[in-house]
Order: sequence, then structure tokens, then C-alpha cells
Amino acid sequence: MTGRGIYGAKFAPLGRKNNLERDIIKKKFLARLTASFLVLMILICAGANDCAAKKKKQQEKVLYIPHDSRPIVTKQTIEILEKAGWIVVSPPEELLGNRENLGDPDLLWDWLNKNATKDITAAVISSDALLYGSLVGSRKHEYDGDEILARADLFTEFRNKHKKIPLYVFGSIMRTPRTGLASGYEEPDYYRYYGANIFRLTELVDKKELEGLTQREIKEFNFLQRLIPTKAIEDWMGRREKNFNANKKLIDYARNKTFDYLLLGRDDNAPYSQTHNEGRKLLEYGRNIGRDKYITTAGIDEIGLVLLTRAVNKKEETSPKIFVRYNRGRGGGTVPAYSDELLDDSINAAIKATGATLTEEESRADLILAVNTNPDGRTFEADNAINNGTARASTDFFADIVQNYVNDGRKVIVADVAFANGSDNALMNQLRQRGLLFKIQAYSGWNTPTNSMGFALGTGILSTRMKDTSVDELLLRRYLDDWAYQANVRSVGAHRLNWIAGDGRYEFLNDKIYFAAENCEDLLINFAQKNLPRFTGNDDIRVRFPWNRMFEADISIAGR
Repeated sequence: MTGRGIYGAKFAPLGRKNNLERDIIKKKFLARLTASFLVLMILICAGANDCAAKKKKQQEKVLYIPHDSRPIVTKQTIEILEKAGWIVVSPPEELLGNRENLGDPDLLWDWLNKNATKDITAAVISSDALLYGSLVGSRKHEYDGDEILARADLFTEFRNKHKKIPLYVFGSIMRTPRTGLASGYEEPDYYRYYGANIFRLTELVDKKELEGLTQREIKEFNFLQRLIPTKAIEDWMGRREKNFNANKKLIDYARNKTFDYLLLGRDDNAPYSQTHNEGRKLLEYGRNIGRDKYITTAGIDEIGLVLLTRAVNKKEETSPKIFVRYNRGRGGGTVPAYSDELLDDSINAAIKATGATLTEEESRADLILAVNTNPDGRTFEADNAINNGTARASTDFFADIVQNYVNDGRKVIVADVAFANGSDNALMNQLRQRGLLFKIQAYSGWNTPTNSMGFALGTGILSTRMKDTSVDELLLRRYLDDWAYQANVRSVGAHRLNWIAGDGRYEFLNDKIYFAAENCEDLLINFAQKNLPRFTGNDDIRVRFPWNRMFEADISIAGR
């Protein structure tokens, strides 16, 4: 009779007389077993190493070209993606345009073609950078229309060479600043003198097309046509026409699937303005494409992050559900400063563009987007006297909203848009006093309301992929920038520029740039020590002004 051993081997029963033979067979069997075990361990280890290597190799890599070199659209945006576990390949700062160097689109095309390697997961690209050199370049360039359209044709070549790389493109519909001062010296020189008149003229043109003008407005329109130098208005409108035609071609690329997605941002504008005029016509031009391929919305500086978030969601085949909760009063019916549409429309567009899903079922939401607006729908500048930290009628109400969601274990994103260009001091004081500053997922309160909203949304969605320490580090950055610097330190620092001799002012720091940086560092450290938890390491803060002005600051913490 025979028995079945390991691996199904058959052995004959052995008696005492066969001990020697049995020992020999036993030793051979143990040797085989040991050898098999070693082989198995080698295979397991090799498999583990192979899996580890694959895991490392499979880390997603996105190619990102921002529209200029400002920290918010470069290093701060890139940092968010990196903390979410993605590798970001982006041009060096010297290739990106700024306020004085408009950038070189041809060099950026060269960089793009060299870096679009097979391991790229997706590409998020600024059309302004590749057509004009930069966002400021789109407003001041001297390229002719044919040259710009020829560069746009290069997108077709890129798509043909890289058919497997999802291509997400964002561009701007040129802005219409209300005044020369509001233009920040980023428009042609004549805009400093005639900016308010040019804005008003285009406001009347837009209104005339939509609903007609009163007799008084007709007289004003005729007067402005005589007042503004013909050369100035022809130059300004001529450059806009080139931008408009280029954007039409980009929309065509969304239509024929050269692009996987196109997002055109309507830069600083108003309900009646040249930007609004062109925006509604471009919306109509792309009407039949579908919002899953093309969309236009108010804003621009946040859009790079919005599309990077889309790239992540599409690759991971996720679509987080977002529930929007407004402060009391007008809420989503607010038309914020620097925008031509309802805030609710901007938020819906941003959610759609990130690849997320808007839900009206609060209980099923993955994230709560809490939006701080003023009850009357007005948007003030952060340096307005009303932003002195004193609680307003709606402050406690909104802070209660945030606290209740946090207490319920919900993931909360705070878009602080009651003020433009800085945080709501009263709200921030409430969040600090209630211990909520580092219990939310994301926060933003910088620049225009649409900038803040879109940036907070993208950060919040990506924060769900981060460690808690990374979430806290991003919150700290926003608190130092949006709350400490923009809403408080900036105005004090600008006033102190008058304390020293030399050439320099808020718009062009020049000789005073190092004094301004050191002064703002001291002010920020003092603010942080009073308002932010000590564990954040906010004692060693460094400030620089990469665009030679105080409007934006590059704030860093040593060792982070």
C-alpha cells in the first residue's frame, strides 16, 4: 500500500531493516524541501522587489506649464500636487514670463517637446505661455495675428506625436481693468492714463449690444470716443482681436478632440465690459461642444490648479461629491468683485472643471465647500477699514457652519471671498478662537474671489490624498500669505517704505526691496506668534518679492 506525501510523491512503507535506506530517502527529501523553500523565498523576495519597483515607477507624473512665474501659480501650485503624491515636471523660472520679461513662447515650445516623455501621465498647459510667452505677454506683445495662429497650430503637431497623453489646456480671455491703477502696470503704458475711460467705453459697448443705451449714455459714449487717443484704442482692441481669434482656434481644438479639455478664464472683468463681451461670444462659439470638453468661467490664476486636479481625478477615475454651503444672505447670488457672473455659476463651473460632482445631498458629500460671502452680496478690498477684525452680523453664523461640520467629522473647505485680495479678519479670529484653523481640509482668501474659490476647491479635493501634516503645512502657507500678509502686513509694510530714503514704492520696490522684505518678515513673525499655533515652526519666516512689488510675496519657512 502506498501513501501520498508532499507534492504528491509516492513512497513504499519501510521496516526497521531498511533504516539506512529510510534515512537516505529522508535526507534527500529534506534537501529537496529546503531547496524548494529557498526557491520560494527567492521568488517572494523578487516579487516584492518587483512590486516595489513597479510602485515607484508608477508614481504619476504630470507636465505643467503655468502662465507666468508668480509663486502662487508655480511653486505653491506644484507643492499641492507633490503633497498629493504626484511628480510635477515644469519649466525653470527663467523660461517663465514675469511683469518685465514677457517670456519666449518658442523656447517654451522647445521645452515642452523635449519633456513630453513616455512616462508623462497628463499635460496641463497654459496657452498664454505658448502663444505669447506669458499672461502679461498676452496683454503687451507685438506679435502679428498670423504668427500667433501658427503657434496655435503646434498644438496639433503635439497631439499627433503624443496621442496617449491627455492634454488639458487653459487660457485667458483678456481682462478689462477698471482703472490704470487696477492694471498693476501690466497693460500698455497708455492704460495708466486712459484705463478708466477705456473700461467705461467698453462697458457701454457691451451694454448697447445687450439692452441698449439711454440718451445720456449715448452722449457719454460719443464723448469717450473723442477723448481716448485713436492710437491707444486701436492698439488695445487690435491685440484683443488677436487673442479672440486665437481663442476661437483653441475652441476648435476642443471640438475636434485635439484637447481633452479646454478652460478659458475671463480675467479681471465686470458684468458689462469688453471681457464679458468677448466671453459670451466665445461661449456661444463653443456652445455645441459640451461642458465635458470646453468651459469658460470668471478667473484665471486658479485655473492651473483646477485642471491639475482634473488630471488627477481622471487618471484615478474618481469624482468626489461636493456640497456647497454659503454664508447667509445673497450667497451664491453674489456677483463678486472682478467677475461678470454669479458666484454660484463660477463655483459650479469650477467643480465641473476639476472632474468633481456637485451634489445637493449634504449627507452623501465627500467634501463641504463652505463659502464666506457678505449678506448684502458686496465684495470689499481686504485693506478696507471694515476689515478690522470686528465681528459682523454674519461672522458667527458662518463660523458656526464650519464648526458644526467639523464636529460632525466632515471634511470642510473654506473659500473666504467676503473680501478681495486678503482674508476676512473677523472670520479668521473666530476660527482661531474656536481651534478650527487646523481642523479643516483647505482654505484660501487671496486675490480675486474666484481665484480664492477655485484654489481652495482644488486644494481641498487633492488634500484627501495627503498626510495630515501635509494638509497642515498647506493651511499654514495660506494663513501666512492670505491672512497675515495680504490682509494685514502688506499695508503696514507699504506705509513703512516712506521711512527710508531711496528709489522705491509699492508698485516698484527697486532700492527698497531688501528693507521691505526684512520689515515684512518681522511683521509676519509677530503676527504668527500672536495668531498661529507655535507648533507650526513659524519663527523663521523669509520673504522675497520676485516681481519687484508688494502686491504678492513669496513667503517661506526655513526648514520646510
